Amino acid sequence: MKKDTFVKGAMISTLCIVISKILGIVYVIPFHAIIGTNGRALYGYAYNMYMLFLNFSTVGIPLAISKMISEYHALGFEDAKRRTYRIAIQITFIMALLSTIVLYVAAPFIAQTILGGIHGGNTQEDVVFVLRVSCSAILFVTMLSGMRGYLQGHKYITPPSISQVIEQLVRVIVIIVGSFFAMKFFGTKEAVGIAVFGATVGAIAALCYLEKKMREERKREKQGIIQEEEKKISNKTLLKQLLLYTVPFVIVSMAVSLYNTIDLLSIVRPLVQFGKFTAQEAETILSIISTWGAKLNVIVTSIAAGMVVSVLPNITSDFVKKKMKSVNHKINQTLQITLYFVLPMVVGLSFLATPVWTIFYGKSSLGASVFSYSIMTALFYSLFLNIHTIMQSVDRHKTANLSILAGLFTKLLLTVPLILLFSKTTWIPPYYGSITATILAYILPITISLVDLKRHCKIQLRETFKEGVKILFSTFLMFLLLSLLKLFLPLSGGRIYSCIITLIYALVGMIFYFFITIKFHIFESIFGCNLKEFVQSKFKRRRKK
Repeated sequence: MKKDTFVKGAMISTLCIVISKILGIVYVIPFHAIIGTNGRALYGYAYNMYMLFLNFSTVGIPLAISKMISEYHALGFEDAKRRTYRIAIQITFIMALLSTIVLYVAAPFIAQTILGGIHGGNTQEDVVFVLRVSCSAILFVTMLSGMRGYLQGHKYITPPSISQVIEQLVRVIVIIVGSFFAMKFFGTKEAVGIAVFGATVGAIAALCYLEKKMREERKREKQGIIQEEEKKISNKTLLKQLLLYTVPFVIVSMAVSLYNTIDLLSIVRPLVQFGKFTAQEAETILSIISTWGAKLNVIVTSIAAGMVVSVLPNITSDFVKKKMKSVNHKINQTLQITLYFVLPMVVGLSFLATPVWTIFYGKSSLGASVFSYSIMTALFYSLFLNIHTIMQSVDRHKTANLSILAGLFTKLLLTVPLILLFSKTTWIPPYYGSITATILAYILPITISLVDLKRHCKIQLRETFKEGVKILFSTFLMFLLLSLLKLFLPLSGGRIYSCIITLIYALVGMIFYFFITIKFHIFESIFGCNLKEFVQSKFKRRRKK
């Protein structure tokens, strides 16, 4: 296996994550039609609770593994590196087993909490069934995450990234084929159950692929001589360090899941009681915010996820070696790349909310309305995720933890009050309250972290601010162009028309945005070369290989 550079690793991981996320979105079109309205809500319940318990079972250890492996590999501590991985795998196995048991046993209580005494939608028995089926995936996905963290710590970005595509592809096949036949011969509950079980099958397939790559890596590793300084690092010390590094990552993982959980437990009743929605409408809004709209959001957030894979080991390695100039450059480059790609995508998807929603889920004024605003959370989440990862890379754990807790408290405190506040207006939909609370819950930790990086790590963000203004202006010009185009090509229509219109708008917007950013020298400033040189360098590398 070949190690990847910072930008190359970021691009490869981003590309593979984007492909896997696209697979995770495309399947929604047939799956959404197969399972119907109640099935969509039922799948949303299972998926969100599964993700909450999965985050608990991994407890941030995969990213902590990546960070520690990167540190010890940079120092040449090969024995400590191997012991770290063994300890981490043992911990993840225990936590995964506990999560599986707790979710299985607590399923009836969770179902009761979600639905309460509301009738007219899914039954509590249905929710219990799909929650218990989702338990099967936790153990396999957890072990898979540990393997990825080990390889990423060595800056092997390609194999873990490919494994994500394999996992998603197998999962999607099981979901579509399995749910189709289950609906035909059984019912909605069974169809959703098989769809949830697809995560288990996909994880097993990816595990088989990564195990092969891990065997190749073990053959290349040399035992070498254990250094004197390395001998002083006991297993107990490694365990403490692993847990110390784990805490910040588990907090961010749990925080994001808890944002969805707060929505899961806080949206339906206020919308029914104060928003004058029916139980089914309230369930639909919840499923759009927490599941179906969120699936479209990953078109954007996958870029941030791809960046994280390369950011953590690279910045950590430079920080350990005290290369602060390189750390400062990579932090600014990370934020600029994130803004460069994410901001225009968010604005574009919000503008095209009606045709995009029609393509995936059919015509729905409610779906388009919710999605056009909820996609904005993708921008702040992307910045939040990368900035948090940067904070871990430079050992600002305490501030990172406190900032996330502040964001979580903001979400918990504001969700219901904002829903109630917006329900009293005639021009703001009540469900925008939940989305606004989420945005504010990301902005607060972003602000706290950036101030801390500047104050304690002397990180200068002037270049990022300057390029950010240029990116914002370029995005605004793109928005104006699309608005003019709308005068000639309306956005509403059937599914085929929506596909054509979305493609036209996307191409026009993308070409115009790249043209403007090249003219403003934004691309050259961020990537260190112009677009032509960037593409030519990639082709030259391939030819040399």
